[in-house]
Amino acid sequence: MKKLTVAFGERSYDIIIENSSLRTMADLFSIKQKRAFIITDDGVPFEYAESVASGFEDSYVYTVKQGEGAKSLGVYGEIMAKMIEVGMTRSDICVAVGGGVVGDLTGFVSATYMRGIDFYNVPTTLLSMVDSSIGGKTAINHSGVKNIIGAFHQPKGVLIDTDTLASLPKRLIANGLSESIKMATTSSEELFSILESDGDADIEKVIIESLKIKKDVVENDEREGGIRKILNFGHTFGHAVEAATSMDELYHGECVAIGMMAVTSGDVKERLRRVLKKYNLPTEYTGDVSSAAKLMTSDKKRSGDMIDAVFAPRIGKGEIRKVKVSDLEEIIKKNLGGKE
Repeated sequence: MKKLTVAFGERSYDIIIENSSLRTMADLFSIKQKRAFIITDDGVPFEYAESVASGFEDSYVYTVKQGEGAKSLGVYGEIMAKMIEVGMTRSDICVAVGGGVVGDLTGFVSATYMRGIDFYNVPTTLLSMVDSSIGGKTAINHSGVKNIIGAFHQPKGVLIDTDTLASLPKRLIANGLSESIKMATTSSEELFSILESDGDADIEKVIIESLKIKKDVVENDEREGGIRKILNFGHTFGHAVEAATSMDELYHGECVAIGMMAVTSGDVKERLRRVLKKYNLPTEYTGDVSSAAKLMTSDKKRSGDMIDAVFAPRIGKGEIRKVKVSDLEEIIKKNLGGKE
């Protein structure tokens, strides 16, 4: 078993990395006697949620439909109604068993039910393991805008069982690796070298090194007032691509890959292009760049006609710059204007 601790004083919590640990999750966090409302989706093997539930003396499993559509006011309201119906109290807990969508949704439910109850995260995709499972960002979508309604609500604990990755197709593994590539590009040349080296990277090592980066960032900037914005590398245009593209065509990590290529140039862009291609991630945007770029006006990092954008002048070094939205659009058009 390996353990990392996210240091937030009295709100500190552990990330436990342990294979074959779903059934022992409640024991690992000493919460066996808690009443647990477990949220999963129908794309996650149901035995994962059942295994977690078996460790509690009292639990209820609620399943939502797979996909971003679950992060809606409608689904949120249905979950709230069920929690009231089964008599969940402030001393009870919510547990997310699934990917980033389930984690975001469950976290927001936990942040708002009775003004806040404890929340545990059991990520089952590589993307959620390396990125969204920690940091306390919770949200749902509304009016076509991703994560526009949300709250900061730190989990009480995170369990990573890498055995769950065995059920994922290679494309979803690559989808998660995109977030690790993102963090390596802005924060760790060592991790980037691991990812770009010949052969398959050691997934557990990639997970741990990615978590160390994110842990350090969120400990220093919990509510994204400064350095935490570095984690948005590739996301500004990436989110715009998501909004312009069907999720059946591109996954989140694939959109982030395009978003990273949109704001890099020179040697950084070439090294990034090679590592993205290694994991079969896209390096070009086949849609209309100008139309997608216009969608950045809904980005939460925009203030007036300015936006906080993240660039990587060299591998392992990210920079946050405040630029005009129109100037960022021109940078993106320039970087994605030609074929790779």
